[in-house]
Amino acid sequence: MNVRNCRSCGSIFNYVAGQVICPVCREKLEKKFHEVKEYIRENKGAGIQEVSEACDVEVSQIRQWLREDRLELATDSALYLNCESCGQPIRSGKFCEKCKANMTKELQSVIRTNKPAEPKTVKDQKDNAKMRFLK
Repeated sequence: MNVRNCRSCGSIFNYVAGQVICPVCREKLEKKFHEVKEYIRENKGAGIQEVSEACDVEVSQIRQWLREDRLELATDSALYLNCESCGQPIRSGKFCEKCKANMTKELQSVIRTNKPAEPKTVKDQKDNAKMRFLK
C-alpha cells in the first residue's frame, strides 16, 4: 500500500498513479478543467492570464493542461509553447510533429533490432507421435 499526503490539501490517501493529489482534489481539479474549457469556448481568443483570472486557476495549471494535450492554443494566438526537443513553436503537448515522428521511427528500429528470436520446436518426423520434445 502506497500512502501519501495530497500536495493540494495535505490529507493522507492511497496513491496509485499520476499526480500526487487525493481523489477529492482530483475531482475538484477536473471540475476546474471543464470550467476553463467552457470559458475558452465562450471567449475565443482569451489569453492564459485572462483565463486564469476569470476561472481562478493558476497559470502553471493551465500550462500543464497544454503540455498534457488537454488544451490547445489557438492558431492565431501570440503565445506558444516550445518543442522540448528542437525548440520549434507548438500549440500543445511537449513535442512537435517532426520530433514525434523521429522518436517513433527510432523506437520502431530499436524494437526491430532487439526482438528476440522465436524459439524453434523440433518435431520428431520418424513417426507421427502425439508427444514432442524440445531439444
